[in-house]
Amino acid sequence: MELEELSVVEKAAMLSGGSEWDSRGNDRADIPSFVMSDGPHGVRRQLGEGDHLGIGASKPATCFPTAGTVANSWDPALAEEMGEALGSEAHDLDVNVLLGPGLNIKRNPLGGRCFEYWSEDPYLAGHEAIGIVEGVQSKGVGTSLKHFAANNQESDRLRVDARISPRALREIYFPAFEHIVKKAQPWTIMCSYNRINGVHSAQNHWLLTDVLRDEWGFEGIVMSDWGADHDRGASLNAGLNLEMPPSYTDDQIVYAVRDGRITPAQLDRMAQGMIDLVNKTRAAMSVDNYRFDVDAHDEVAHQAAIESIVMLKNDDAILPLNAGPVANPSAMPQKIAVIGEFARTPRYQGGGSSHITPTKMTSFLDTLAERGIKADFAPGFTLDLEPADPALESEAVETAKNADVVLMFLGLPEAAESEGFDRDTLDMPAKQIALLEQVAAANQNVVVVLSNGSVVSVAPWADNAKGI
Repeated sequence: MELEELSVVEKAAMLSGGSEWDSRGNDRADIPSFVMSDGPHGVRRQLGEGDHLGIGASKPATCFPTAGTVANSWDPALAEEMGEALGSEAHDLDVNVLLGPGLNIKRNPLGGRCFEYWSEDPYLAGHEAIGIVEGVQSKGVGTSLKHFAANNQESDRLRVDARISPRALREIYFPAFEHIVKKAQPWTIMCSYNRINGVHSAQNHWLLTDVLRDEWGFEGIVMSDWGADHDRGASLNAGLNLEMPPSYTDDQIVYAVRDGRITPAQLDRMAQGMIDLVNKTRAAMSVDNYRFDVDAHDEVAHQAAIESIVMLKNDDAILPLNAGPVANPSAMPQKIAVIGEFARTPRYQGGGSSHITPTKMTSFLDTLAERGIKADFAPGFTLDLEPADPALESEAVETAKNADVVLMFLGLPEAAESEGFDRDTLDMPAKQIALLEQVAAANQNVVVVLSNGSVVSVAPWADNAKGI
């Protein structure tokens, strides 16, 4: 059915979701709905009607390293391989648009969502994240660049007004988006919650129409972040195609068209964009019984992690270790102590909307067992913000005394770093640093393995570790 055959009411209905994660179709016009899902680093296909930020309410999917990790690889081809795997999994899980990648600049290292963004450098962000877009869309699944634009803090993100000069926008906050729009044409873009120079992004005509469409030639649709649309009529006029989730206020659009506040031409432009997106999704929708290879995708994630590890320090060539016959058959294996709860309970993905249910989860201790490597383990601390436990500390120190080398797994627990709030310090939890000092006093051969989504201070404690 052609757009002209739809009524104003039907056009207005297309410009808001049908549920928390679905667009609104039209059976009479043979326009199906499509499914959206969180998941810049893994498909978070929700079960049920609501938005569940926990990890227990979504279908299993491969846990890929976060953007903050993969950026360390400096390898766009690696990002594209991840994108292809993400697109395949989205297809398998009946997801038509994957809500990512996140491109916002890491303006402040304390930003709570820095793990989900690529870089503090706009060139690196655009030229790596484009691989995700091209890889996912090669499988007939759309992407959604987010959050356009200047979503650079989590604290008060729904109301904050980012006051940024035109030059700073053009040189820092826009280039990654511009590069990907011009080179890869993502199917959708998600606007940010915040205001920019006094105007909410969802209602910012200069942002969504003048710059994005008229200057850069964007051909897809713009959707709101969940709950970012404050005025349906103003947003539609600004260039917002889709309000998510639905607020059930389509009558605002209808009345605005009837009294001339929205022109029929603008309503048609926004509705046609939705129809065009549905048509892009039809090919993948028509393929049934597709199943991705869990083991193959797990290996893609594994290789991405390997390529993204960063060596910060390796005094006295303490690494690699000689853990057993596989490493060096002629040498005596080192006696290894593993300290830190992260070795048993991995920190992965990030807190909030990107947290998925993984198809596989392998801790460091699991891997040692799989390889037949013996090591003494002591958790040392708990993954919360409670004070240190003296009993755990004593156990860890005694474990360290009896080892040739100590691997200490430290970092930021989810309670210290997540979507929804910004951090208030670059320091790691004090109890972890205090434990490191005690362990280093008992054993001078310490290697620290960090797990954190964004920057932490290393200098205050680096002298206590030969390897980081």
